[in-house]
Amino acid sequence: MAEPGSPSAETQPASATQPVLSARGLNKSFSGVHVLRDVDFALGPGTIHTIVGENGAGKSTLIKSLTGVYQADSGSIELAGTPVSFNHPSQAQDAGISTVYQEVNLVPLLSVARNIFLGREPRTRLGLINLKELNSRAAEVVADLGIDVDVTAELGALGLGVQQMIALARAVTTEAKVIIMDEPTSSLERREVDVLFGVARRLRDQGAGIVFVSHRLDELWDLCDEVTILRDGEVVHTGAMADLDRRSLISAMLGRDIAEHGMTSFAEDSPSAADSSPTAEVVLEAIGLNAPGHLHDVDVEVRAGEIIGLAGLLGSGRSETVKAIYGALDTSAGSVAVNGAPIRRQSVPAALKAGIALLSEDRKSEGIVPELSVRDNIVLGILSRVATAGVLSRKKIDELVDTYIDRLGIKVASPRQLISELSGGNQQKVLIARWLATQPSVFLLDEPTRGIDVGAKQEVQALIDELADRGMAVVLISSETEELVAGSESVIVLRDGEISEILTGDEVDNTRLLQSLVSGGRE
Repeated sequence: MAEPGSPSAETQPASATQPVLSARGLNKSFSGVHVLRDVDFALGPGTIHTIVGENGAGKSTLIKSLTGVYQADSGSIELAGTPVSFNHPSQAQDAGISTVYQEVNLVPLLSVARNIFLGREPRTRLGLINLKELNSRAAEVVADLGIDVDVTAELGALGLGVQQMIALARAVTTEAKVIIMDEPTSSLERREVDVLFGVARRLRDQGAGIVFVSHRLDELWDLCDEVTILRDGEVVHTGAMADLDRRSLISAMLGRDIAEHGMTSFAEDSPSAADSSPTAEVVLEAIGLNAPGHLHDVDVEVRAGEIIGLAGLLGSGRSETVKAIYGALDTSAGSVAVNGAPIRRQSVPAALKAGIALLSEDRKSEGIVPELSVRDNIVLGILSRVATAGVLSRKKIDELVDTYIDRLGIKVASPRQLISELSGGNQQKVLIARWLATQPSVFLLDEPTRGIDVGAKQEVQALIDELADRGMAVVLISSETEELVAGSESVIVLRDGEISEILTGDEVDNTRLLQSLVSGGRE
C-alpha cells in the first residue's frame, strides 16, 4: 500500500486504450525471498512508461518476468490483449518485445553489423550471409541514429557507451511493438543520450510502447509519460509522470526521507580522519603513463585521504588510465609507485600486492562471477588470508562476509545466494566489499554509482568519503560532473588520452568542469 502522504497506488495510467503489454498479480521469489508481490503493470501504445525504485525493489525482476528470462510464480501477462507465457527471451522477441539491457547483451567478437542483425542476416541464394548487404544496411541504421562507428569493427573493441547504442540499434531494427530499455543511458554521454531520446520519441510517435528504466531521475521528466514506482517488490504508485515532483518521487521510492538512508559506519575500527592537505603523504604516484593508442604522458598523484577525480568524454582515456595503474593495460612507458615503493613489473598481481584495488566500470564482464555466490564473490581477492595451513577457514570466511554484508547494507537472502540474482546496486556493493576486504591503500573507482538508485548512490558516495577520511587514496571516475565536483579535491580532465587540464580548489566547479570538457581545456 502507498504510504500516508505519498502518491496513491490507486491512481490509474493516463492511457485509456488497450495496453500493448500488461501484467496482473505477478509474484516472484528467489530462495524464499519475495521479489515481486502482486504486481500489476500496464503499458499503453504510443507511451513511454518508466519503472522506478531502489535497487532490490524488483524493477529488473519485473522486466525479466515480462520478457521470459524468468517465469513468474503466479500471475498473468498479456500482449495486446492476448495471454502469453514466454519460456525464453527469444520467444518474447519473436512476439514483438525487444529489450535493451543495462549490461550489454551482445556478442563482442562479432562485428557491429553482425550484432545489429544477429539471427536476421540477409542471405545469398546459397544461404550464406550477404556481407555487402549486411554492412550496407547496418551503416544506414547507425547513420540514422547518429552513431559514428565502423560497422565492420569488432564490437568488443569499442567503448561501453558505443556498445549500448548498438544494442539500441538492434532493438530498433526488430520493428518491435514493445521496447524495454533497462538503464540505456548509464554509459552514454549527453550527446548520445539526446540521440537515444530522439529515437525513443520517434518510436513512441509511431505507436510503440516503451518501458524506460533509469536511475538518472532528471531524465524521467524529459522523456516519460507515465510512471510506476516499486518498493520492496510492490507497486506503491502508478500514474502520469507530470503529476510528480522530484521530492514526492524519491519519497515514494524510499518510503522515508532520503537523509535517513545510510549504511553502517566503518569508523569503529578505523584510524582517525587523514590529513588530505598538500603536506599529506603521497600514496599513489603514476608518472608518464604511455599506452599506444590509449594514453600519452599521463601523470596521477594522490595523497593520503585525497579523492582525485578523472573526467573526460567517452574515449578520453579515463578507464585506460586506471587500468594502466592497475596493470590491466600494457604500457610502453611510465612508472607506478605506492607509498614510495615502485612496482617493478606492472601487472595485476603486483598491483594487488602493492595495495591497489580497481572497481571496474563493467561489473558484468570485469567484476562479478555470476555463477558464484555472494559469499564466494566477496572473498575471491583474499583466499590466502582466509586459509589456515592451506585449507580455507569456513569460520574466517563467514565472519568476514557477514561483516561486509552488514556494514554495506547488502540486500541478500543469504550469503550463499547467487550474485546474479541480486539487483545491480547490490552487486556493486558486493564488488566494493571484495576490494575493501583486500585492505587497499589505493582505491580506483570507475563509475562506482553507474546504474544504481538514488538511495544506494548516496550510500556509495558516503562510503567513498569515509574511505578517504580513513587515509585511503581514491581515484574517482564518473560521467556525472556533479558527482566529481561534490567528491573530489581536484579533477584531472583528459582528452584523447592526454591531460588537457587539472582543476584544483575553487576551480572544481560544475560550470568550470563542463566548460573544460567541451573546450578541451588548455588545448
